[in-house]
Amino acid sequence: MVENVTRCGTSLSSVKRSINGRTSMTNINTKAATVLGLSLIIGLSALGFLVQQMAVKFKEYERVVAVKGLSEREVVADTVIWPIQFTVADNQLSSLFATVDQQTQLITQFLVEKGVDRAAISLSAPAVIDKKAQQYGEDRAEFRYLATQTLTVYSKQVDQVRKIISEIGQLGKQGVVFNQDPYNNRVEFSFTGLNAIKPDMIEEATKQAREVAQKFAKDSQSTLGKIKTASQGQFSITDRDNNTPYIKNVRVVTTVEYYLSD
Repeated sequence: MVENVTRCGTSLSSVKRSINGRTSMTNINTKAATVLGLSLIIGLSALGFLVQQMAVKFKEYERVVAVKGLSEREVVADTVIWPIQFTVADNQLSSLFATVDQQTQLITQFLVEKGVDRAAISLSAPAVIDKKAQQYGEDRAEFRYLATQTLTVYSKQVDQVRKIISEIGQLGKQGVVFNQDPYNNRVEFSFTGLNAIKPDMIEEATKQAREVAQKFAKDSQSTLGKIKTASQGQFSITDRDNNTPYIKNVRVVTTVEYYLSD
C-alpha cells in the first residue's frame, strides 16, 4: 500500500514538472510573439513613413513649368544662284542656233568682264519650239522657231553679282531679249554658314528660357529646380522681306521643362 502511494506521489510530481515546463515554454513563446509583433508594427510604421516622405518628394517633383526661349539673328546671304534666260526667234534652224551661240558668248563675256569666275557660269541646252508643228499652230506666225537658252551663275560673290544683275540689261541694246519670268528666273540667295552660329544661338535660346522660368518661379513663390526635359526646334532661315532677299533671318526656339518646389 505504501509502495503504491509512493509511486502515485512520484507520478504527480512528474506531471507537475511537465505542466510547469510547458507553462514556461508557453510564456517564452508568448514573449517572442509579442516582440516579433512589436517589431513588425515598428517596421511597418517606419516603412509607411518612408513611403509617405517619398510620395511627398515625388509630388514636389511632379510640379513643372514649361517655357520657350527664342534666338534670332540677321545675316547676309553668302551664296547666290542667278538664272539668266533669253529668247531667240527665227525661221531657219541654222541661223537660230547661230544667234543663240552668239548671244550666249556675249552674255558670258559680259559676266567675266564684270568679275564673275568663268567656272561659276553653267549652260543648259537650248529649248526649241516649232510653232508650225504644234497642235493648233498658226501658219501666220512671223517666226516658226523659238529658242530659249538659260545660263546660271552660282557664286559666293553675292555683292558683286547683285551689282551685275542691275547692269545686265545693257545687253538689250545689242539685241538680247531677256525673259523676265519672276518664277522660273528668280534669283535665289542662301545662307550656308548655319553651323558656325548654331551653338551660340542654342545657348542664347536656352538662357532666355531659363530667365522666363525663373521669373515664373519667383512670381509663384516657388524654387526653380533642375531641367526635366528639353527640346530644340528646327532652325529656320527666311528672307527678311520681299525687297531684300539677300538679308536673312535665322530663328530657333527651344522648349524646356523645369521642376518646381516650394
